[in-house]
Amino acid sequence: MARKRSNWAVKIFLAVCCVGFLGISIAPMLGNAFQGSAPDSYGSAQGGGDAAAVPEGERQQLEEQAKGFELVLQREPTNRTALESLIEIKLQLGDIEASIEPLQKLSELSPENPDYQVLLAQVQQQTGDREAAAQTYRTLIEKQPGNLKALQSLSALLMQENRPTAAVSLLQDTLKLAPDANELSPGNIDVAAVKLMLGEVYTQQNRVDDAIEIYDEVQTDNAEDFRPVLAKAMVFKNQGRDSGEYEPLFENAAALAPARYKDQIEQLAKGPVTAPVGSDAQAEAAEAVEEATPAEVGGDN
Repeated sequence: MARKRSNWAVKIFLAVCCVGFLGISIAPMLGNAFQGSAPDSYGSAQGGGDAAAVPEGERQQLEEQAKGFELVLQREPTNRTALESLIEIKLQLGDIEASIEPLQKLSELSPENPDYQVLLAQVQQQTGDREAAAQTYRTLIEKQPGNLKALQSLSALLMQENRPTAAVSLLQDTLKLAPDANELSPGNIDVAAVKLMLGEVYTQQNRVDDAIEIYDEVQTDNAEDFRPVLAKAMVFKNQGRDSGEYEPLFENAAALAPARYKDQIEQLAKGPVTAPVGSDAQAEAAEAVEEATPAEVGGDN
């Protein structure tokens, strides 16, 4: 059942992504696109979220199904299957705002599952209520300081609001908590993943030297980790540097990476650094996240 719910979260997250609320491509955000902790709110892009793209006949069918699940919830307001199905349909129809209430209900029913809170915040953000979204993320981070999905989403939101200092502080504060948190519970905060997020924030601020420094730190801590190598390659390529500087890095990253990532790395080396939100490249990167393991990130081929 846990895996089933994880797969549901995968589908819903990408349905929201395809609506376009993130505003920042997943592909270049190496702190998230290749996280070792494998956040399970990513996966294969199914569904969508553009009502105009749904054929009329299918839209009518979806609306009838939605009414059916709403009737079920009138009788059984805590029916998780009905709540999940209703949310999925509303997102497919592009009725993002209508998914907020059932997501809030799911969050209340399953406090042990942080994915619902992350999804709720993402939908709040999509509907324009950034303040509510930020508060939802912060509430989750207070309970789980190492929740990578919440950290990534909140830092991205802060960057969208032109608050890079706040985004940097969020991630730096998390890194300061890491030694004590990981002493109490090893692996509670994935230091490498958070550093990679911070490096991406620096890159977006054009603080390239700071970004490269932190990528070097991650690589020094684990020479088999392909992510910082790939991050540097993408930064150098994006800067327009000579290909002799970044092509060897792409090659090294591909050599270190598990087989499932090699094609993606080659595509990044040949194509543009960034990929549009909702693109095939983004979906493939997202799918890689959902299936990644710490051993793979460490270069266990």
